[in-house]
Amino acid sequence: MSRGPRSADVRRNWGSDEDGATILHVDMDAFFASVELARRPELRGRPVIVGGRDRGVVLAATYEARAYGVRSAMAMSQALRRCPQAVVVRPDHQAYRDVSRSVMEMLGDITAVVEQVSVDEAYLDVAGARRRLGLPTEIGAALRERVRSEHGVTCSVGIGRNKLVAKLASTHAKPDGLLLVPRDATEPFLRALPVGALTGVGDKTEAVLARWGITTVAQLADSEVDVLRAAVGPVAGQHLHDLAWGRDSRPVVAGRPERSIGAESTFERDLRDTDDLVARLRELADRVAARLRRHDVVARTVTLKLRTSDFRTVNRSRTLEAPTDVAQELFSVARELLVGVDRGGLAVRLVGVRAENLRPRSGLSSQPTLFDAEDDRGEARREAEIAVDAVRARFGRSAVALGASFAPPSTTMDP
Repeated sequence: MSRGPRSADVRRNWGSDEDGATILHVDMDAFFASVELARRPELRGRPVIVGGRDRGVVLAATYEARAYGVRSAMAMSQALRRCPQAVVVRPDHQAYRDVSRSVMEMLGDITAVVEQVSVDEAYLDVAGARRRLGLPTEIGAALRERVRSEHGVTCSVGIGRNKLVAKLASTHAKPDGLLLVPRDATEPFLRALPVGALTGVGDKTEAVLARWGITTVAQLADSEVDVLRAAVGPVAGQHLHDLAWGRDSRPVVAGRPERSIGAESTFERDLRDTDDLVARLRELADRVAARLRRHDVVARTVTLKLRTSDFRTVNRSRTLEAPTDVAQELFSVARELLVGVDRGGLAVRLVGVRAENLRPRSGLSSQPTLFDAEDDRGEARREAEIAVDAVRARFGRSAVALGASFAPPSTTMDP
């Protein structure tokens, strides 16, 4: 979440050369508030505050509320004095976790080099994904569209040569924007910023630097290191000088090995028809299986997630006799789990498929698949899906779409 001061002059075109600019910083826009607006579209355009009304604090606020000076961590009483017409919504942390997890899985579809730093932001190194997915700006644009399409929320993306520049770029792309800072534009970009925009420069450090006549990054960069050391200390002085010149050697560090891999979809209109749900399950199983193969892991457990129109969430799981990374097998189990869910006649607003109980595929002893008992097509299916992975890697995911033949013979399912 970006809270540093911004410069209006920085949100402009810094050039189009993307060589060497492979670090993306993805930051959700007013995340908690945006999730609530997606659930309550009638509140769009109004000042909305997420938090507890009684003796609570502001967890998030829409940009309409921020225009009145409402900020995160502000006492709710103070926020309502500034914006008495605001609508206060109690937080639903499970909903925020669900959307966050889904977005992070989208990032995992782009590259395995993802560093999540909070519930609503992450870094990606897309150097290894360019051949498969295109230029960093194309990757960022496609990601933003997918987040908007699947969850009705927006994110801003900054692109630069390192984490420092990418994060500053995403801050100045907000709200709902994308900003590229080419490698050769790094220093001009930084010199246009106020010193308080740099990571680690809080109010106290900013005030100390101001007493030394340093209020911009340009002045910080042009200062002698000894002066900065005297002002803020030897370690901080050197560090700030490095930042002012765009020096940041921190790599994007992928998180711990995933304990589960999943995909889910929130519908624009709630779905009631079972065939429509089955078709979406097929797509989700395909995405999950592709990610399993990309990470060279197999799953022993398949979980189906449904959220009905009354916002009730249902999870159903089944553990397999043998672990798998085959979409056909994931889909078959998810479909059977769907049959067993009593929705009480309610429509569905979200469906998800998750592969859990993961283990490395390498070194796994050969075991029969779900379908080997009736025929010998299990391995053939996997080889076919691997071939599809290769085609999509070269020509894009839309190059091959799964058809009805992907499904096993139909069975009767109650809606």
